[in-house]
Amino acid sequence: MVTSSAVGRVAAASALGVAAVLAAVAPVAHAENGDTHITGQGVVQTVDCNNATLIVVGTGNQINALGTCWAVSVQGSSNVVIADNVINDITVYGWDQTVFYKNGAPVVWDRGRELGMTNRIGQVPT
Repeated sequence: MVTSSAVGRVAAASALGVAAVLAAVAPVAHAENGDTHITGQGVVQTVDCNNATLIVVGTGNQINALGTCWAVSVQGSSNVVIADNVINDITVYGWDQTVFYKNGAPVVWDRGRELGMTNRIGQVPT
């Protein structure tokens, strides 16, 4: 015969096991102090990257990133980002995104294109 306390112990042990597995595969990347987050619609802004990550979320934003960015991440649609220098990576989610960089050799990851969406990402002359 199974008692309710036995079921409770099994459920608690299972929950701890799941939590341990999730903690073991937690992503290593996270927001750092100094990262610049721009969220909105139609934001026009010039920012200094300060060797950190620029994160743009929304639609119709136009961002000029001066200095050196560790990385650039763009999510949404119809955003335009022009960066002076990107060191590590450019990751783009969504549709109709434009990310141009003048210097650097970042890894480019176009998640939108993987899903059949059209984005423009590339190096442009200084």
